[in-house]
Amino acid sequence: AATNINDRPLSALVRLYVYALHGCLCEVAFTAVWDWCSTQDRRLAGHSSLWALPMYATAIFLMESLRERLLAQHRLLPVRLAAYTLFIYLWEFSWGAGLRMLQACPWDYSGFRYNLGGLVTLEYALPWAVAAFIAEQHVIRNTLRIRLSLFLWKGRAPDRGNNQHSRNSRRGRDVTMRNVCEVK
Repeated sequence: AATNINDRPLSALVRLYVYALHGCLCEVAFTAVWDWCSTQDRRLAGHSSLWALPMYATAIFLMESLRERLLAQHRLLPVRLAAYTLFIYLWEFSWGAGLRMLQACPWDYSGFRYNLGGLVTLEYALPWAVAAFIAEQHVIRNTLRIRLSLFLWKGRAPDRGNNQHSRNSRRGRDVTMRNVCEVK
């Protein structure tokens, strides 16, 4: 029999890690498809920058609290998407301006008709809204549902493959403690 002795959400650091990886994966996929649409390059060789890791991590992390507020106010999905998209534009512009000061900005939208200083472009409004929808409905929602639990097994714990666990003897019984990741 298993007893849950500790049930906690992912730490902020782990969520930042998840969000960084998600953002970079989406950017690589988006740039691969965008390049294919414009050049028919079948290699689908998307690209990104290491600067994208902290940029996406912190953006989606901050979107957690924005999501919470907007849902608490019972805002409709189109209103939430507009708020997220505006936030994304402000975030991208801020990061771009800072990176440009360091001569390290990896993007330049100057070739787009509706750009602002080459740092943001209105042509990406729909892709950013889709990204915001995915972030709200799937990435943030499911990341916040993940729980790390420490289970205390009395008797012999079921074999879970190569999971490592420690056994201590308590009153003649095997006691197994195991970290388990579950989604609630």
